[in-house]
Amino acid sequence: MVQFSQENLAKVEEIIARYPEGRQKSALMPLLHLAQEQWGWLSAETMDYVAGLLKLEPIEVYEVATFYTMYNLKPVGKHVFEVCHTGPCMLRGSDDILAYIKEKLGIGVGETTADGLFTLKTAECLGACGYAPMMQMGKYYKEHLTKEKIDRIIEECRTQAAANN
Repeated sequence: MVQFSQENLAKVEEIIARYPEGRQKSALMPLLHLAQEQWGWLSAETMDYVAGLLKLEPIEVYEVATFYTMYNLKPVGKHVFEVCHTGPCMLRGSDDILAYIKEKLGIGVGETTADGLFTLKTAECLGACGYAPMMQMGKYYKEHLTKEKIDRIIEECRTQAAANN
């Protein structure tokens, strides 16, 4: 059975308490972020659990989780590369960057490397057009991307993974 850790249950209570009685649905997105932080992705069982905590119908949670690309609905790698592929980034070469990452990692969009280290996704506008081409990695933006920068980012991720094993 899916259940938040004791530490996260305390956070759940704090998040829900931010909203007036009858408005617990407002806590949905923060709770989905917390769930994804704990489990790495949002399974149907996890979304049902969150629905129960907020006294919502599961479909209300599914609607939100499937609408926003920041939620992972299947397992992802330790490092998720979300390459912006809207107009301004495309004009600055995001298609070339995306193709290079695919070639370098041997995966397509929506796929994860066999070692579970990298997942490649595309994203709609990330609001950083002046820094194009760019991608998001978790909380961080990687900007003015070049093939050389991608090589460094991948190497840094691999080095970090090796140090943690």
